[in-house]
Amino acid sequence: MAYKISHDCIACGACQPECPVDAISEGDIYVIDPDKCIDCGACAAVCPVGAPNPA
Repeated sequence: MAYKISHDCIACGACQPECPVDAISEGDIYVIDPDKCIDCGACAAVCPVGAPNPA
C-alpha cells in the first residue's frame, strides 16, 4: 500500500531526499507516485507535520 501526502503538507521538502525510489515530486504540496512507492515509511519518519500516511 503506497503512502499518500495529506493536505497538512507544508512543502518543506524534508521527505523528498529520503525516498529511496524517487517517488516524491514537488508541488504546492508534495505528491507520492503510488506506482513507485514501496511503502517503506522513510518520508513519514522525517515529516515535521505527519503529512505522509499509508493510503
